[in-house]
Amino acid sequence: MTIQPRTVGDTPKGGSILGFYAPKGTPRPPQLDRGQGVYLWDNDGKRYLDATSGAVVANIGHDNPAVVAAMQAQAAKVSFAPLGFFESRDSIELANNLCGLAGDGFDRAFFVSGGSEANDSAMKLARQYAVAIGQPGRHKFIARNPSYHGATLGATALTGDAHSHSIFSAIVPHVPKVPVPWTYRLPDGHSVATYAEVCADALEETILREGSQSVLAFILEPVGGLSTGAAVPPPGYLERVREICDRHGVLLIYDEVMSGAGRTGAFLAAHHWPQARPDMVTLAKGLAAGYTPLGAVLAPNHIVDAVAGQGGFVHGHTYSTNPFSAAVANAVLGEVVRQDLVTRAREMGAVLMEHLQGIAQRSPIVGDVRGVGLLTAIEMVANKKSKRPFPAAFNAPKRLSEHGLQRGIALYNRRANLGEFGDFQMVTPPLTISVAEIDELASLLEASLQDLADEITKAGLPIG
Repeated sequence: MTIQPRTVGDTPKGGSILGFYAPKGTPRPPQLDRGQGVYLWDNDGKRYLDATSGAVVANIGHDNPAVVAAMQAQAAKVSFAPLGFFESRDSIELANNLCGLAGDGFDRAFFVSGGSEANDSAMKLARQYAVAIGQPGRHKFIARNPSYHGATLGATALTGDAHSHSIFSAIVPHVPKVPVPWTYRLPDGHSVATYAEVCADALEETILREGSQSVLAFILEPVGGLSTGAAVPPPGYLERVREICDRHGVLLIYDEVMSGAGRTGAFLAAHHWPQARPDMVTLAKGLAAGYTPLGAVLAPNHIVDAVAGQGGFVHGHTYSTNPFSAAVANAVLGEVVRQDLVTRAREMGAVLMEHLQGIAQRSPIVGDVRGVGLLTAIEMVANKKSKRPFPAAFNAPKRLSEHGLQRGIALYNRRANLGEFGDFQMVTPPLTISVAEIDELASLLEASLQDLADEITKAGLPIG
Protein backbone atom coordinates (compact mmCIF):
# COMPACT_ATOMS: atom_id res chain seq x y z
CA MET A 1 0.00 0.00 0.00
CA THR A 2 1.30 3.48 -0.87
CA ILE A 3 1.76 5.66 2.19
CA GLN A 4 0.43 9.13 1.46
CA PRO A 5 2.52 12.09 2.68
CA ARG A 6 0.89 13.93 5.58
CA THR A 7 2.54 17.34 5.29
CA VAL A 8 3.30 19.71 2.41
CA GLY A 9 6.75 19.28 0.91
CA ASP A 10 7.48 15.74 2.04
CA THR A 11 7.73 14.39 -1.50
CA PRO A 12 11.04 15.18 -3.25
CA LYS A 13 9.61 15.78 -6.73
CA GLY A 14 6.22 16.59 -8.19
CA GLY A 15 3.79 15.93 -5.38
CA SER A 16 0.94 18.25 -4.65
CA ILE A 17 0.29 21.72 -5.97
CA LEU A 18 -0.16 22.67 -2.31
CA GLY A 19 3.60 23.16 -2.25
CA PHE A 20 3.00 26.43 -4.10
CA TYR A 21 0.65 27.69 -1.38
CA ALA A 22 2.04 26.54 1.94
CA PRO A 23 5.51 26.10 3.44
CA LYS A 24 7.03 22.70 4.11
CA GLY A 25 5.63 20.99 7.15
CA THR A 26 2.12 22.42 6.80
CA PRO A 27 -0.51 19.74 7.52
CA ARG A 28 -2.22 18.57 4.36
CA PRO A 29 -6.00 18.57 3.95
CA PRO A 30 -7.95 15.31 3.54
CA GLN A 31 -7.51 13.58 0.20
CA LEU A 32 -10.78 13.51 -1.71
CA ASP A 33 -12.03 10.15 -2.96
CA ARG A 34 -15.53 10.67 -4.36
CA GLY A 35 -18.68 12.77 -4.26
CA GLN A 36 -22.40 12.24 -4.67
CA GLY A 37 -25.14 14.84 -4.44
CA VAL A 38 -24.22 17.33 -1.72
CA TYR A 39 -21.69 15.03 -0.06
CA LEU A 40 -17.96 14.31 -0.43
CA TRP A 41 -15.92 11.41 0.99
CA ASP A 42 -12.19 11.32 1.68
CA ASN A 43 -9.84 8.36 1.31
CA ASP A 44 -10.50 7.35 4.91
CA GLY A 45 -14.23 7.13 4.26
CA LYS A 46 -15.19 10.25 6.21
CA ARG A 47 -18.19 12.12 4.79
CA TYR A 48 -18.42 15.90 4.42
CA LEU A 49 -21.43 18.01 3.49
CA ASP A 50 -20.31 20.31 0.67
CA ALA A 51 -21.74 23.54 2.08
CA THR A 52 -20.13 25.81 -0.51
CA SER A 53 -20.31 23.71 -3.71
CA GLY A 54 -16.52 23.60 -3.61
CA ALA A 55 -15.55 27.07 -4.79
CA VAL A 56 -19.22 27.87 -5.52
CA VAL A 57 -19.01 25.62 -8.56
CA ALA A 58 -20.88 22.32 -8.08
CA ASN A 59 -24.34 23.81 -8.66
CA ILE A 60 -26.03 20.54 -9.62
CA GLY A 61 -24.21 18.39 -7.07
CA HIS A 62 -21.67 15.64 -7.56
CA ASP A 63 -21.95 12.53 -9.74
CA ASN A 64 -25.02 13.59 -11.70
CA PRO A 65 -25.89 10.57 -13.89
CA ALA A 66 -27.08 12.56 -16.92
CA VAL A 67 -23.92 14.67 -17.01
CA VAL A 68 -21.64 11.67 -16.48
CA ALA A 69 -23.38 9.91 -19.39
CA ALA A 70 -22.92 12.98 -21.61
CA MET A 71 -19.22 13.11 -20.71
CA GLN A 72 -18.76 9.46 -21.62
CA ALA A 73 -20.69 9.78 -24.87
CA GLN A 74 -18.82 12.86 -26.06
CA ALA A 75 -15.42 11.44 -25.10
CA ALA A 76 -16.21 8.43 -27.28
CA LYS A 77 -16.91 10.71 -30.26
CA VAL A 78 -14.47 13.63 -30.25
CA SER A 79 -13.02 15.62 -27.36
CA PHE A 80 -11.23 18.42 -29.18
CA ALA A 81 -11.33 20.34 -32.46
CA PRO A 82 -9.87 23.79 -33.17
CA LEU A 83 -12.52 26.49 -33.35
CA GLY A 84 -11.00 28.11 -36.43
CA PHE A 85 -11.45 24.95 -38.50
CA PHE A 86 -14.56 23.18 -37.22
CA GLU A 87 -17.89 23.89 -35.60
CA SER A 88 -19.64 21.34 -33.44
CA ARG A 89 -23.33 20.74 -33.00
CA ASP A 90 -22.83 20.79 -29.25
CA SER A 91 -21.24 24.24 -29.21
CA ILE A 92 -24.02 25.68 -31.37
CA GLU A 93 -26.64 24.07 -29.15
CA LEU A 94 -24.90 25.34 -26.01
CA ALA A 95 -24.81 28.90 -27.32
CA ASN A 96 -28.49 28.75 -28.26
CA ASN A 97 -29.50 27.23 -24.93
CA LEU A 98 -27.43 29.63 -22.86
CA CYS A 99 -28.57 32.75 -24.69
CA GLY A 100 -32.15 31.54 -24.47
CA LEU A 101 -31.91 31.21 -20.70
CA ALA A 102 -30.13 34.58 -20.43
CA GLY A 103 -32.92 36.34 -22.34
CA ASP A 104 -33.23 39.54 -24.35
CA GLY A 105 -30.03 41.46 -25.01
CA PHE A 106 -27.76 38.44 -24.58
CA ASP A 107 -27.62 37.22 -28.15
CA ARG A 108 -24.15 35.71 -28.58
CA ALA A 109 -21.90 33.52 -26.44
CA PHE A 110 -18.12 33.18 -26.56
CA PHE A 111 -16.79 30.16 -24.63
CA VAL A 112 -13.50 29.91 -22.76
CA SER A 113 -12.08 27.78 -19.96
CA GLY A 114 -13.04 29.70 -16.82
CA GLY A 115 -13.98 32.94 -15.12
CA SER A 116 -10.63 34.68 -15.38
CA GLU A 117 -10.50 34.02 -19.12
CA ALA A 118 -14.10 35.18 -19.45
CA ASN A 119 -13.35 38.52 -17.82
CA ASP A 120 -10.20 38.99 -19.90
CA SER A 121 -12.24 38.17 -23.01
CA ALA A 122 -14.89 40.72 -22.05
CA MET A 123 -12.18 43.35 -21.66
CA LYS A 124 -10.83 42.61 -25.12
CA LEU A 125 -14.29 42.48 -26.72
CA ALA A 126 -15.18 45.83 -25.18
CA ARG A 127 -11.94 47.39 -26.44
CA GLN A 128 -12.30 45.99 -29.94
CA TYR A 129 -15.90 47.20 -30.07
CA ALA A 130 -14.78 50.75 -29.22
CA VAL A 131 -12.22 50.64 -32.00
CA ALA A 132 -14.75 49.20 -34.45
CA ILE A 133 -17.26 52.01 -33.85
CA GLY A 134 -14.68 54.75 -34.15
CA GLN A 135 -13.97 55.42 -30.48
CA PRO A 136 -10.33 54.29 -30.14
CA GLY A 137 -9.76 56.72 -27.27
CA ARG A 138 -11.87 54.56 -24.96
CA HIS A 139 -9.49 52.17 -23.21
CA LYS A 140 -9.90 52.60 -19.44
CA PHE A 141 -11.77 50.26 -17.14
CA ILE A 142 -13.23 51.07 -13.74
CA ALA A 143 -13.90 48.41 -11.09
CA ARG A 144 -14.78 48.29 -7.40
CA ASN A 145 -12.90 47.90 -4.16
CA PRO A 146 -13.10 45.28 -2.80
CA SER A 147 -13.75 42.89 -5.66
CA TYR A 148 -12.45 39.73 -7.23
CA HIS A 149 -12.49 39.11 -10.98
CA GLY A 150 -9.91 36.38 -11.44
CA ALA A 151 -6.25 35.44 -11.46
CA THR A 152 -5.01 36.29 -14.95
CA LEU A 153 -3.18 39.60 -15.34
CA GLY A 154 -6.17 41.38 -16.86
CA ALA A 155 -8.53 40.06 -14.18
CA THR A 156 -5.98 40.88 -11.49
CA ALA A 157 -5.94 44.49 -12.69
CA LEU A 158 -9.74 44.63 -12.32
CA THR A 159 -9.67 43.07 -8.87
CA GLY A 160 -9.90 45.40 -5.89
CA ASP A 161 -7.43 43.95 -3.38
CA ALA A 162 -4.57 46.04 -2.04
CA HIS A 163 -2.58 43.01 -0.92
CA SER A 164 -2.69 41.50 -4.42
CA HIS A 165 -1.73 44.81 -5.98
CA SER A 166 1.18 45.26 -3.58
CA ILE A 167 2.69 42.23 -5.31
CA PHE A 168 1.50 42.52 -8.91
CA SER A 169 0.99 46.24 -9.57
CA ALA A 170 4.29 46.43 -11.44
CA ILE A 171 3.06 44.00 -14.09
CA VAL A 172 -0.63 44.87 -14.42
CA PRO A 173 -2.26 48.05 -15.76
CA HIS A 174 -3.77 50.50 -13.29
CA VAL A 175 -7.57 50.30 -13.03
CA PRO A 176 -9.33 52.98 -10.93
CA LYS A 177 -11.55 51.58 -8.18
CA VAL A 178 -14.75 52.91 -6.62
CA PRO A 179 -16.30 51.76 -3.32
CA VAL A 180 -18.83 48.98 -2.84
CA PRO A 181 -22.20 50.03 -1.37
CA TRP A 182 -22.06 48.10 1.91
CA THR A 183 -25.22 47.48 3.90
CA TYR A 184 -23.74 46.21 7.19
CA ARG A 185 -20.62 48.11 8.24
CA LEU A 186 -21.24 51.69 7.06
CA PRO A 187 -19.13 54.85 7.36
CA ASP A 188 -20.14 57.18 10.18
CA GLY A 189 -23.08 59.42 9.38
CA HIS A 190 -24.49 57.25 6.60
CA SER A 191 -27.53 55.07 6.12
CA VAL A 192 -27.63 52.27 3.57
CA ALA A 193 -29.39 54.58 1.11
CA THR A 194 -27.07 57.57 1.51
CA TYR A 195 -23.94 55.45 1.25
CA ALA A 196 -25.26 53.82 -1.94
CA GLU A 197 -25.59 57.35 -3.37
CA VAL A 198 -22.00 58.10 -2.35
CA CYS A 199 -20.80 54.96 -4.14
CA ALA A 200 -22.74 55.78 -7.31
CA ASP A 201 -21.48 59.36 -7.20
CA ALA A 202 -17.94 58.02 -6.91
CA LEU A 203 -18.39 56.18 -10.21
CA GLU A 204 -19.46 59.33 -12.04
CA GLU A 205 -16.71 61.39 -10.40
CA THR A 206 -14.13 58.81 -11.48
CA ILE A 207 -15.43 58.77 -15.05
CA LEU A 208 -15.14 62.56 -15.20
CA ARG A 209 -11.71 62.61 -13.57
CA GLU A 210 -10.35 59.97 -15.96
CA GLY A 211 -12.01 61.68 -18.93
CA SER A 212 -15.39 60.41 -20.04
CA GLN A 213 -14.18 59.94 -23.62
CA SER A 214 -11.42 57.60 -22.43
CA VAL A 215 -13.45 55.33 -20.12
CA LEU A 216 -14.48 52.12 -21.81
CA ALA A 217 -16.32 50.01 -19.22
CA PHE A 218 -17.31 49.55 -15.59
CA ILE A 219 -17.30 45.99 -14.22
CA LEU A 220 -18.97 44.74 -11.05
CA GLU A 221 -20.47 41.65 -9.43
CA PRO A 222 -24.24 42.33 -9.17
CA VAL A 223 -24.35 40.09 -6.09
CA GLY A 224 -21.02 39.86 -4.36
CA GLY A 225 -18.84 36.82 -4.05
CA LEU A 226 -15.96 36.12 -1.72
CA SER A 227 -14.63 39.66 -1.69
CA THR A 228 -17.81 41.12 -0.16
CA GLY A 229 -19.52 38.08 1.34
CA ALA A 230 -22.61 37.92 -0.91
CA ALA A 231 -23.32 41.65 -0.61
CA VAL A 232 -26.63 42.55 -2.28
CA PRO A 233 -26.84 46.05 -3.79
CA PRO A 234 -29.24 48.47 -2.06
CA PRO A 235 -32.41 49.49 -3.94
CA GLY A 236 -31.72 51.92 -6.75
CA TYR A 237 -27.93 51.50 -6.83
CA LEU A 238 -27.65 49.39 -9.98
CA GLU A 239 -30.27 51.49 -11.78
CA ARG A 240 -28.23 54.60 -10.97
CA VAL A 241 -25.06 52.90 -12.21
CA ARG A 242 -26.80 52.02 -15.46
CA GLU A 243 -27.95 55.60 -15.92
CA ILE A 244 -24.44 56.98 -15.29
CA CYS A 245 -22.88 54.55 -17.74
CA ASP A 246 -25.46 55.42 -20.39
CA ARG A 247 -24.91 59.15 -19.94
CA HIS A 248 -21.17 58.81 -20.50
CA GLY A 249 -21.18 56.09 -23.16
CA VAL A 250 -19.54 53.57 -20.81
CA LEU A 251 -20.21 49.86 -21.17
CA LEU A 252 -21.54 48.05 -18.09
CA ILE A 253 -20.22 44.52 -17.52
CA TYR A 254 -21.61 42.15 -14.90
CA ASP A 255 -19.23 39.53 -13.59
CA GLU A 256 -21.62 36.65 -12.90
CA VAL A 257 -18.95 33.99 -12.64
CA MET A 258 -20.32 33.16 -9.20
CA SER A 259 -23.86 34.57 -9.26
CA GLY A 260 -24.93 33.23 -12.66
CA ALA A 261 -26.42 29.94 -13.88
CA GLY A 262 -29.34 30.04 -11.43
CA ARG A 263 -27.62 30.43 -8.07
CA THR A 264 -29.50 33.55 -6.97
CA GLY A 265 -32.96 32.23 -7.85
CA ALA A 266 -32.84 33.78 -11.32
CA PHE A 267 -30.77 32.39 -14.18
CA LEU A 268 -28.74 35.61 -14.13
CA ALA A 269 -28.53 37.85 -11.11
CA ALA A 270 -29.08 40.62 -13.66
CA HIS A 271 -32.67 39.42 -13.98
CA HIS A 272 -33.39 40.74 -10.48
CA TRP A 273 -32.77 44.30 -11.76
CA PRO A 274 -34.36 44.49 -15.25
CA GLN A 275 -33.96 48.28 -15.40
CA ALA A 276 -30.19 47.95 -14.98
CA ARG A 277 -29.42 45.38 -17.67
CA PRO A 278 -25.69 45.18 -18.44
CA ASP A 279 -24.10 45.33 -21.87
CA MET A 280 -22.12 42.12 -21.27
CA VAL A 281 -22.15 39.29 -18.75
CA THR A 282 -19.40 36.85 -17.87
CA LEU A 283 -20.17 33.36 -16.58
CA ALA A 284 -18.24 30.30 -15.38
CA LYS A 285 -18.38 28.07 -12.26
CA GLY A 286 -22.01 26.86 -12.24
CA LEU A 287 -22.21 26.99 -16.04
CA ALA A 288 -20.52 23.58 -16.24
CA ALA A 289 -20.90 22.90 -12.50
CA GLY A 290 -17.37 21.58 -12.05
CA TYR A 291 -17.73 18.74 -14.56
CA THR A 292 -15.39 20.52 -16.98
CA PRO A 293 -13.57 23.88 -17.02
CA LEU A 294 -15.78 26.38 -18.86
CA GLY A 295 -16.53 30.09 -18.93
CA ALA A 296 -18.48 32.37 -21.24
CA VAL A 297 -19.02 35.95 -22.32
CA LEU A 298 -22.57 36.94 -23.30
CA ALA A 299 -22.96 39.98 -25.54
CA PRO A 300 -25.64 41.60 -27.70
CA ASN A 301 -25.76 41.42 -31.49
CA HIS A 302 -24.72 45.03 -32.03
CA ILE A 303 -21.41 44.58 -30.19
CA VAL A 304 -20.53 41.27 -31.82
CA ASP A 305 -21.61 42.37 -35.30
CA ALA A 306 -19.51 45.54 -35.09
CA VAL A 307 -16.43 43.51 -34.15
CA ALA A 308 -17.08 40.80 -36.73
CA GLY A 309 -17.59 43.43 -39.41
CA GLN A 310 -14.11 44.85 -38.77
CA GLY A 311 -12.27 41.58 -39.31
CA GLY A 312 -13.39 39.51 -36.33
CA PHE A 313 -12.50 39.10 -32.69
CA VAL A 314 -8.72 39.27 -32.30
CA HIS A 315 -8.69 36.85 -29.40
CA GLY A 316 -8.98 33.18 -28.54
CA HIS A 317 -7.73 30.27 -26.47
CA THR A 318 -6.76 26.74 -27.39
CA TYR A 319 -9.76 25.25 -25.62
CA SER A 320 -12.31 27.90 -26.63
CA THR A 321 -15.60 26.22 -27.52
CA ASN A 322 -14.15 22.70 -27.47
CA PRO A 323 -16.84 20.09 -28.23
CA PHE A 324 -16.26 18.07 -25.04
CA SER A 325 -16.89 20.98 -22.68
CA ALA A 326 -19.81 22.16 -24.80
CA ALA A 327 -21.50 18.75 -24.57
CA VAL A 328 -20.93 18.59 -20.82
CA ALA A 329 -22.29 22.11 -20.24
CA ASN A 330 -25.32 21.30 -22.38
CA ALA A 331 -26.05 18.39 -20.07
CA VAL A 332 -25.59 20.63 -17.02
CA LEU A 333 -28.01 23.23 -18.40
CA GLY A 334 -30.37 20.39 -19.23
CA GLU A 335 -30.37 19.43 -15.55
CA VAL A 336 -30.89 23.04 -14.49
CA VAL A 337 -34.02 23.13 -16.64
CA ARG A 338 -35.25 19.58 -15.96
CA GLN A 339 -35.01 19.96 -12.18
CA ASP A 340 -36.11 23.63 -12.30
CA LEU A 341 -33.08 24.51 -10.21
CA VAL A 342 -33.62 28.25 -10.61
CA THR A 343 -36.90 27.99 -8.73
CA ARG A 344 -35.33 25.52 -6.32
CA ALA A 345 -32.50 27.96 -5.54
CA ARG A 346 -35.08 30.61 -4.70
CA GLU A 347 -37.15 28.29 -2.50
CA MET A 348 -34.26 26.53 -0.77
CA GLY A 349 -32.54 29.89 -0.37
CA ALA A 350 -35.46 31.09 1.75
CA VAL A 351 -35.16 27.97 3.95
CA LEU A 352 -31.40 28.43 4.29
CA MET A 353 -31.72 32.15 5.08
CA GLU A 354 -34.15 31.42 7.90
CA HIS A 355 -31.62 28.99 9.39
CA LEU A 356 -28.74 31.45 9.03
CA GLN A 357 -30.70 34.24 10.68
CA GLY A 358 -31.43 31.94 13.59
CA ILE A 359 -27.74 31.07 13.87
CA ALA A 360 -26.88 34.76 13.87
CA GLN A 361 -29.25 35.35 16.78
CA ARG A 362 -27.71 32.56 18.82
CA SER A 363 -24.01 32.79 17.92
CA PRO A 364 -21.80 35.33 19.70
CA ILE A 365 -19.58 35.70 16.61
CA VAL A 366 -22.03 36.04 13.68
CA GLY A 367 -22.76 39.71 13.05
CA ASP A 368 -24.56 39.67 9.70
CA VAL A 369 -26.28 37.36 7.24
CA ARG A 370 -26.84 38.39 3.63
CA GLY A 371 -27.37 37.13 0.12
CA VAL A 372 -30.08 36.05 -2.28
CA GLY A 373 -31.15 32.58 -3.35
CA LEU A 374 -28.41 30.09 -2.56
CA LEU A 375 -25.67 32.72 -2.79
CA THR A 376 -25.46 33.61 0.89
CA ALA A 377 -22.82 34.39 3.50
CA ILE A 378 -22.32 35.13 7.17
CA GLU A 379 -19.95 37.77 8.52
CA MET A 380 -18.03 36.89 11.66
CA VAL A 381 -17.21 39.62 14.18
CA ALA A 382 -15.53 39.89 17.56
CA ASN A 383 -18.24 42.21 18.87
CA LYS A 384 -21.76 42.18 17.50
CA LYS A 385 -22.73 45.57 18.92
CA SER A 386 -19.74 47.52 17.63
CA LYS A 387 -19.28 45.22 14.56
CA ARG A 388 -15.59 45.05 15.46
CA PRO A 389 -13.82 42.42 13.33
CA PHE A 390 -11.36 39.87 14.61
CA PRO A 391 -7.63 40.65 14.41
CA ALA A 392 -6.51 40.03 10.84
CA ALA A 393 -3.75 37.67 11.97
CA PHE A 394 -6.29 35.37 13.61
CA ASN A 395 -7.81 34.48 10.21
CA ALA A 396 -11.24 33.49 11.50
CA PRO A 397 -12.48 32.05 8.16
CA LYS A 398 -9.55 29.64 7.95
CA ARG A 399 -10.06 28.57 11.54
CA LEU A 400 -13.77 28.01 10.89
CA SER A 401 -12.94 25.82 7.88
CA GLU A 402 -10.64 23.69 10.02
CA HIS A 403 -13.32 23.22 12.66
CA GLY A 404 -15.80 22.44 9.89
CA LEU A 405 -13.68 19.63 8.47
CA GLN A 406 -13.56 18.07 11.91
CA ARG A 407 -17.35 18.27 12.10
CA GLY A 408 -17.90 16.93 8.58
CA ILE A 409 -18.78 20.12 6.71
CA ALA A 410 -16.69 21.52 3.84
CA LEU A 411 -16.50 25.34 3.82
CA TYR A 412 -14.78 27.51 1.21
CA ASN A 413 -13.63 31.06 1.88
CA ARG A 414 -11.19 33.71 0.70
CA ARG A 415 -10.27 36.95 2.48
CA ALA A 416 -10.29 40.25 0.58
CA ASN A 417 -7.06 42.14 1.27
CA LEU A 418 -6.14 39.89 4.20
CA GLY A 419 -9.44 40.55 5.96
CA GLU A 420 -9.47 44.36 5.74
CA PHE A 421 -13.17 44.38 4.86
CA GLY A 422 -14.27 41.70 7.31
CA ASP A 423 -14.33 37.94 7.75
CA PHE A 424 -16.90 36.30 5.50
CA GLN A 425 -17.98 32.69 5.18
CA MET A 426 -19.88 31.80 2.04
CA VAL A 427 -22.81 29.39 2.46
CA THR A 428 -23.57 28.22 -1.06
CA PRO A 429 -24.59 24.55 -1.25
CA PRO A 430 -25.54 22.82 -4.51
CA LEU A 431 -28.87 23.97 -5.90
CA THR A 432 -30.10 20.38 -5.60
CA ILE A 433 -29.98 20.46 -1.80
CA SER A 434 -33.07 19.26 0.08
CA VAL A 435 -34.73 20.73 3.15
CA ALA A 436 -33.38 17.88 5.29
CA GLU A 437 -29.87 18.49 3.97
CA ILE A 438 -30.20 22.22 4.72
CA ASP A 439 -31.18 21.30 8.26
CA GLU A 440 -28.04 19.18 8.52
CA LEU A 441 -25.90 21.95 7.01
CA ALA A 442 -27.20 24.47 9.51
CA SER A 443 -26.58 22.13 12.43
CA LEU A 444 -23.00 21.40 11.36
CA LEU A 445 -22.28 25.06 10.62
CA GLU A 446 -23.60 26.19 14.00
CA ALA A 447 -21.56 23.52 15.79
CA SER A 448 -18.44 24.62 13.89
CA LEU A 449 -19.07 28.26 14.81
CA GLN A 450 -19.44 27.25 18.46
CA ASP A 451 -16.14 25.36 18.25
CA LEU A 452 -14.53 28.53 16.90
CA ALA A 453 -16.12 30.66 19.64
CA ASP A 454 -14.81 28.21 22.26
CA GLU A 455 -11.33 28.42 20.74
CA ILE A 456 -11.47 32.23 20.83
CA THR A 457 -12.56 32.21 24.48
CA LYS A 458 -9.74 29.84 25.42
CA ALA A 459 -7.27 32.11 23.60
CA GLY A 460 -8.41 35.02 25.74
CA LEU A 461 -9.82 37.09 22.89
CA PRO A 462 -12.92 39.09 23.87
CA ILE A 463 -16.11 38.27 21.96
CA GLY A 464 -19.71 39.31 22.31
